[in-house]
Amino acid sequence: MSAETDSGGDHGLPDSSTITRWLVTTNHKDVGILYTVTALFFLVFGGVLALLMRIQLWTPGAGFLEAVSYNQAVSAHGLIMVFWFLSPFAFGFANYVVPLQIGARDLAFPRLNALSYWLYLFSGLLFAVSFFQGATFAGGWTMYAPLNVPVYTPDIGASTAVLALVLFVVSVTVSSVNFLTSMHRMRAEGLTLRRMPIFSWTILLTVWMMLFAFAALLAALLILSSDRLLGTQYFAATGAGGSLLWAHLFWFFGHPEVYIVFFPALGVMAECFQTFTGQRLVGRKWFIAAMVLVALQSFVVWMHHMFLTSINLEIKTLFMATTIGISLPFDLMVFALIYTLIKGRIRFTTPFLFSFGALVLFIIGGITGVFLGAVVLDYEFRGTYWVVAHFHYVMVGGVTALFGGLYYWFPKMTGKMYDEFLGKLHFGLYFVGFNLLYFPMFLSWETPRRDFVYPEAFVSWHQLSTVGGFVLGISFLVMFYNLAKSLVAGEAADDNPWAFSTTTEWALPSPPPIENFPGVPTFASGALEFRSAEAGDRSAVEIADGGGEPAPDGGPAHAAGTDAADHEEDHASPWPLAVGVASFVLLLGLSGLQRGGFPSGVEGGFYVATTGVGLAALGWTLVRLARERFVGPSGPFGESWPFEAVENTKLGVWIFLASDVVLFGAFIGSYVFIRVAHGWTDWHELVPEAHVVTPGLVNTYLLLTSSFAVVVALVAAERESRWGLVGSLGLTFGLGVAFLVNKAMEWQHLFHVHGETFANGWVPSTNVAASTFYLTTGLHGLHVIGGLCIALYLVARAWNGAYLDDERPIEYFGLYWHFVDIVWLFLFPLFYIL
Repeated sequence: MSAETDSGGDHGLPDSSTITRWLVTTNHKDVGILYTVTALFFLVFGGVLALLMRIQLWTPGAGFLEAVSYNQAVSAHGLIMVFWFLSPFAFGFANYVVPLQIGARDLAFPRLNALSYWLYLFSGLLFAVSFFQGATFAGGWTMYAPLNVPVYTPDIGASTAVLALVLFVVSVTVSSVNFLTSMHRMRAEGLTLRRMPIFSWTILLTVWMMLFAFAALLAALLILSSDRLLGTQYFAATGAGGSLLWAHLFWFFGHPEVYIVFFPALGVMAECFQTFTGQRLVGRKWFIAAMVLVALQSFVVWMHHMFLTSINLEIKTLFMATTIGISLPFDLMVFALIYTLIKGRIRFTTPFLFSFGALVLFIIGGITGVFLGAVVLDYEFRGTYWVVAHFHYVMVGGVTALFGGLYYWFPKMTGKMYDEFLGKLHFGLYFVGFNLLYFPMFLSWETPRRDFVYPEAFVSWHQLSTVGGFVLGISFLVMFYNLAKSLVAGEAADDNPWAFSTTTEWALPSPPPIENFPGVPTFASGALEFRSAEAGDRSAVEIADGGGEPAPDGGPAHAAGTDAADHEEDHASPWPLAVGVASFVLLLGLSGLQRGGFPSGVEGGFYVATTGVGLAALGWTLVRLARERFVGPSGPFGESWPFEAVENTKLGVWIFLASDVVLFGAFIGSYVFIRVAHGWTDWHELVPEAHVVTPGLVNTYLLLTSSFAVVVALVAAERESRWGLVGSLGLTFGLGVAFLVNKAMEWQHLFHVHGETFANGWVPSTNVAASTFYLTTGLHGLHVIGGLCIALYLVARAWNGAYLDDERPIEYFGLYWHFVDIVWLFLFPLFYIL
């Protein structure tokens, strides 16, 4: 272990043995370790809930848990495992390994990387708090409407669980923007997309799916939060199409989520198969093409989860075809992996065993899933334990490979070797326990899901499953003991402990130094070399015995020759943690809202005070984060196709706006869906005559003028006109404030409309038309408020002479502000004219 890794050198990082190091670090390797350890904590959390469920299922109708407690355990287990364990576990490895594999010193935005972790952690803690607020969410992990509204899940804890998911999705969005910018802009010279390692390819495609899928989920969660906290009527039991709307929004996210979980596992399988067979992945380019095809198709199969709904048969048949179609690229990938095993010489190490076991489990899960893709068979199997078994063979089958990844990269991450015997013992107990737990569910498939009362004929199968669950749990005790023992007293790991490891991270010390590389990595010659950042000379890597020449996606090697270039990036900041704490406090306070108001008495006072403190703390910490002097990775970078001419921050803004397009698209689509379900022309009966065009038209002119003012501000910055810049930004700010004032006056007027139809005014809870109007335009208003905060910050800095020599921040703000204005151009006709 290098001294730099231990102490952090001159990069502002405390020693790795101190708690402070892990609270302030922004280094991608530290963040990767934090993700991995935290995900394993949530594995234990969700696993304990699963064992409670299995005890309850030992006999039909057992009384170990009360009915409500059982529903909470089922719901919380699913939510914790799907959101707080599966993907974060994979992204622990992604954070640690991907920058090493692509030749980057860190991710593009290190503080955003740390922020994504802290938001993830505090979202999980917020979910844990929900258990102590009466009851957590108990309507199933899919949170189907109308079970997700307060009529059926009235406890404050259920609202807290929903808000925890909102915070988790924000974390995912921040991480997605960071990874996509890094992987498209910061690859080493010569490392084209075609030559990128398979694991990095799987992460790239996973993050693209996350960017769009989680935006749809965020829309669903924001609408649900509004229904629960403000009393809107989207998913109300009496609403037209509310239940079906939730299903569309949720499964538009939910089916890509299957591949979001499985793709990183697929990457681990490919890396381990190559390393432990000594054989390059067969059909590599077709393997990549198949993954791209699956990523695209994943967004056009969601309705096969809705075959039991009222969707017409023609649509169901179409989605049955797309479901069958998406299995074909997987056939290619599975055969490529199998053929790689056949052509290579297998070494049965622990990482390989887990990877091979994952392949076997996934094949079983895939075959059993074909039944659910057929409309007729889905009518029979949906809502039974066949779905439970299939789901776990796919999802947990994928996680099996991630445990292989944990053993595979453990030497690189810690500098210590694990105990091979204990690793194989873990695999044996895991594989036996997994199949004892889940395979009997296929045989007792007629058991109803989420119900602990089942036919007596299935008692033996359920008891066998319970035994399997405990064997599976014991296997993790072996894993934790092995990793802890190895970390403390394990044998020191070589830089490259595997004979045929095939990616760049194995050319570095174990663990790697803070800046990762002893120079600037390049693959321009076809071999891995390190170039001095100052002199421009190159030093080729030293080739290990038995290896070939190192290539971007293959080659056993370790670095030799040059000293580390003197990079001056920062690697520590306290503000991501502070923003995470403030977000936690704010959402905890907001969880007390009920139909737009807080409870009375001490309880209500607590939630009001917590909301106020959280809001103030969040504003203050975000300002401090923005004002902090922090030096991140700087270019020029090697391979940036197709974004050579786009800077990191600008690309990050574009990617974020792409996610926002899906968010607003989901809101607008929800409005159109509900209006069609109610009757397009009958909709006007739900809207008061006082809702006129004029306020919307005035706001349209205000926003269009403000966009023009931003363009003038950019021109003024380019011409180094200080007062022109300040005046233009000030005008933008003023017009934005005028927009909000006009909007507030309009809302105030509508709130106090009186008449026979609207005796209590037209408020968000009056009817579904009011709900869609206030929530959609309110979301847009929040974007305007966010833009005004940025504009005010820019005005303050421009007053002091900033941006005259670098107008890029004005340009980036302009991109966001123009987007907000364009969204209004869609909202205006929808809500004021049509």
